Amino acid sequence: MLLHFLLFLFTFPSTIALEGTTTNNIAMPGCPTKCGNITIAYPFGLGLDCSLDYSFHLYCNNLLKPPTLFLGERNIVVSNISDSEVRIFTIPSYTCYNKSGFVYDEDLQGIDLSSDDGVFTFSVKNKFTVIGCDDYALIKGTNGSLNFTSGCFGLCAKADDVPIGECSGIGCCQISIPKGISYYSTTLHSLRNHSDVLSFNGCGFGFLVEEGSFKFAGASDLSSNRSMDFSFRMQATMPVVLDWVINPNGHCGEAKECQGNSSCYDVDGGGYRCKCNNGYEGNPYLAPGCQDIDECNDHATNPCYGICINTIGSYNCTCEPGFVGDAKVLNGCYRHAKKSKLSSTIFIFIGVSLGVLFLIIIIVLYKKIKKTNQKRKRKWFFQRNGGLLLKQQEEADPSLVDKTKLFTSRELEKATDDFNENRILGRGGHGTVYKGMLVDGRIVAVKKSKIVDESQLEQFINEVVILSQVNHKNVVKLLGCCLETDVPLLVSEFVPNGTLYDLLHNETQDCPISLNMRLQVATEVAGALAYLHSATSIPIYHRDIKTSNILLDEKYRAKVADFGTSRFVSIEQTHLTTLVKGTFGYLDPEYFQSSQFTEKSDVYSFGVVLVELLTREKPISRTRFGENRSLATYFMLAMEEGRVMSIFDALVVEEGTREDLLALANLAMRCLNLNGKYRPTMKEVAGELETIRTTHVPLAIQTNTKPIIYEKELEILTYGESSSTYLSFNDSITQ
Repeated sequence: MLLHFLLFLFTFPSTIALEGTTTNNIAMPGCPTKCGNITIAYPFGLGLDCSLDYSFHLYCNNLLKPPTLFLGERNIVVSNISDSEVRIFTIPSYTCYNKSGFVYDEDLQGIDLSSDDGVFTFSVKNKFTVIGCDDYALIKGTNGSLNFTSGCFGLCAKADDVPIGECSGIGCCQISIPKGISYYSTTLHSLRNHSDVLSFNGCGFGFLVEEGSFKFAGASDLSSNRSMDFSFRMQATMPVVLDWVINPNGHCGEAKECQGNSSCYDVDGGGYRCKCNNGYEGNPYLAPGCQDIDECNDHATNPCYGICINTIGSYNCTCEPGFVGDAKVLNGCYRHAKKSKLSSTIFIFIGVSLGVLFLIIIIVLYKKIKKTNQKRKRKWFFQRNGGLLLKQQEEADPSLVDKTKLFTSRELEKATDDFNENRILGRGGHGTVYKGMLVDGRIVAVKKSKIVDESQLEQFINEVVILSQVNHKNVVKLLGCCLETDVPLLVSEFVPNGTLYDLLHNETQDCPISLNMRLQVATEVAGALAYLHSATSIPIYHRDIKTSNILLDEKYRAKVADFGTSRFVSIEQTHLTTLVKGTFGYLDPEYFQSSQFTEKSDVYSFGVVLVELLTREKPISRTRFGENRSLATYFMLAMEEGRVMSIFDALVVEEGTREDLLALANLAMRCLNLNGKYRPTMKEVAGELETIRTTHVPLAIQTNTKPIIYEKELEILTYGESSSTYLSFNDSITQ
């Protein structure tokens, strides 16, 4: 458990030989200014008498070689202090696995700075980093009363696949953290306990580090196995950045710390700091304050090729007598030639007239050039974004002319009020969606992508053409696109009642959802996916089925949305497959192993949605821990243990019959089969759901309903050669 490093942290001497005191304005009078090679400037100080208050108290251990500086009484090593930041060293969290797939060594790290009431917070310059080929890590933190959780995956199949110097998700991944957090902790998890990668990667690591200071060494880092070299490397070269402020709950209006010739500035997020005014230097927190800089003695920073006179906070630089010009520029002074007053007036008049005429010409030319450039730019964007290819396809197939509408940039700018922030419906991983109204009064949704991949524009146009021909009542209709802008814009029908995710998980309102309505939504989504998989000219795989991509219209009918049409496919593919990576909690586990996405991967994601409808639980829970955090795993374990009725939503249990709930549970289990070839097709799923929905009697017309009785009795039904088992429950419901 890094014993020698912990001994290093806890080695505190009973007496400390502090370095020489000072009378300058770096530290308080009589207080040390150095610990080793680190300068300690007030408001920081070694000891309570030398610092502004307890939060800025530091501790120097001179018995260590070299002397080591600590943040107060904590075991946190300080490597640098600046006028707004403190850099510290930490050790990484790690989890190591043996050949049997069990954890044999683990150390999970975290830092709590909340006791300082917000004086120190973790800077956004830090990145949460995960190293491993079968690992995902979560970082949890707090910002006052607000909590956050985020995570990152490190995946790879073999050591040769891992690039050196890149944290792109292959063996190493990095994510940003929010501003203002004062506490964080990390947890590490493995998808398969490193069983497939143990030969070259036995441990997973997770840590916070300043962006740019960590250089991923590729396979050699993966084989570290919590070695001392890796930990020492972090401690010596990879700091964590802390932001610091004075009085986190205050502002400059009440600041008393800023001394003479300095000014206060408020810090975003709370608190304030002091800084020397221009032309002054020193410590703004210590009396008498900042001192005037003699600019004339610093020719490199303040050049003067004439007469230099220092002033308070600045300096004057003038030419020698008899010369005029700019003395701050080399050879900027020249001898003054006397001219008659009349000549000077004429020259001034001519100069002003020529200047005005030149300005008018420039303005006219600018407007003309700007208009021409805008027209050329729109034309260039149209060609680059695949407009010519679209025209060629329309010429080859005239039926596409009315199906793929090309909107102009002016049309969509007017429809969205120049893409006003108030028109934003939502933001996603690939772009932002705006609400707009066309000139004919139609309400539409306009999706603006974040980036454009010029190498795949041909595939993008092909996908737009295909999807614009999709016509299904439960699929959001793609109306057209705009290719005149820097990134393509997609225009689709507007669906008013939000997402299924919001309906199921909105905690601000108690919205009962009947089993009949859930069956209707599930049947409609399954029918839409079956249509996409088998009824279109080229099968379309969605690749990101989740409740937030299922919209509800004014009658709460489901419409499948977000095909990732801002992402691209190969025009030569037999199956049109959008390249959205998917969402954690819904992704097919088989996809992680094969990297091949099939129609059965959509079936798996739909299985998660079906369980979400039955339980009204989120796909990734914040209240359950371990493997139960995943809703799919939680559901399958409940099935295996014969307690699935206990995790169903109370309203579902109240309204459903034993046969209906049993059929739905078994259908969900078949969809979640870990072996894709044993999952049903979406056409089969849609047929079974339609049958269940047809036989289901809504609560409004049920009579003589008796209390629900739960009885744990299992009947195991095995499908194909899959290792998954499907269970039939005698959780009796007396009718």
